[in-house]
Amino acid sequence: MFYGEYLHTLDNKSRIIIPAKFRDPLQDADSAELFITRGLDECLFVFPEREWRAQETRFKSMSFTKKEYRKFQRIFFGGAVQVTPDKQWRIVVPDYLREYGSLSKEIMVVGVSNRIEIWDRGKWTDFSEGTKENYEQIAEDLMDF
Repeated sequence: MFYGEYLHTLDNKSRIIIPAKFRDPLQDADSAELFITRGLDECLFVFPEREWRAQETRFKSMSFTKKEYRKFQRIFFGGAVQVTPDKQWRIVVPDYLREYGSLSKEIMVVGVSNRIEIWDRGKWTDFSEGTKENYEQIAEDLMDF
């Protein structure tokens, strides 16, 4: 669905442009609505509405009596915002999410299958360089080919 890494900029109005390669899958979805929330590793997660609803369903099946689940749910869903891209495919990143991701002017927009991630360029470079060294070991640990 979403694949690749794209260097973009955050403009003065806290807007980013959705990469052209991501637009077709979004147009094919039932809705152009997107949901932005706090991600992991200090990035932001962006989900198309259909995938967002699937995540909601998955989380609803978990027991809210578990303290760690409640904490995660509050941060993940409580920090979410629904956005609609404008005609130029720009979306506004709210200040609190921009601060959470420590987003500077240069950002990386990364396709991760069912979601889009927004990273500060420096943080993405650090993450990517650090992970490249362990990529094969991670594959061995996680995959069963």
